[in-house]
Amino acid sequence: MRSTSIGAGALAVIAACTLTACGGGTTTASPSAPAAKPESTLAAQVPDAIKSDGKLVIGTDASYPPNESVDPATQKIVGWEVDLGNAIAGKLGLTAEFQNAGFDTIIPGIGSGKYEMGISSFTDNKEREKVVDFVTYYTAGTSWAALKGNPKGVNPEDPCGKTIGVQQGTVQVDDINARSKKCEAAGKPKVNVVVRKQQTEVNADLVSGKTDGMLADSPIVGYAVKQTGDKLEIIGQAYDTAPYGFAIGKNSGTMKDAVLGAVKALIADGTYKQILDKYGVGDGAITNPVINGAS
Repeated sequence: MRSTSIGAGALAVIAACTLTACGGGTTTASPSAPAAKPESTLAAQVPDAIKSDGKLVIGTDASYPPNESVDPATQKIVGWEVDLGNAIAGKLGLTAEFQNAGFDTIIPGIGSGKYEMGISSFTDNKEREKVVDFVTYYTAGTSWAALKGNPKGVNPEDPCGKTIGVQQGTVQVDDINARSKKCEAAGKPKVNVVVRKQQTEVNADLVSGKTDGMLADSPIVGYAVKQTGDKLEIIGQAYDTAPYGFAIGKNSGTMKDAVLGAVKALIADGTYKQILDKYGVGDGAITNPVINGAS
């Protein structure tokens, strides 16, 4: 669900990025991938321009645990999407190299050739499919959270007058702004929306009481509850379920087919389930990955 609409301005940015490298952050080596034996038929589908250096360069915004984050002890990027990316690279006879970047710079970076793939909880939607291809691998919805016991009485259906945190660049920004407009149209106080650059900041604001509630992707909220020692609780049910997709450049030839084959192979051999279960996010598992599966 980490996605926003791509309008003309964003398309112009992507076009400009074909001339100059876009994206930010620093390169951080990922930890060892789960064992994934290369499959020659899949490796043969990897374009020569990508396989020539033996690496798969992946852009990610590592501020979204448990999907992707920086381990403070090792300064390496970790998470279930990182493990999955490592396993996909292994199936293709490559080594994954994750580069930490601002979320909204990754797709432009794919367009410029800075990244060969984007793995950052991207929602596969029709707007994004205009500029990149997606291979689906998970489904997630939006969930809300508040402090344990919900002392401020946060109600996702009536958040009027509450202070609610969200991460910039996510679909949840549009969600909460739309809810705030409904409040004002009904003559109620608008929502005080607190937009933070990183999801970890959104979580910290809620734990410290700076905000009354937050909304984010369902696996992110569930993980935040666990990591804070149950200082938080989930409110209501997840909604607006949509697929996550690996983002791949439109000019990458058969790379999308190679990645699709790798995901299918990892599902078939049990590696996919093993990775998701390790992080407790198996509820979003899928059985039929596809290319460009937005509804």
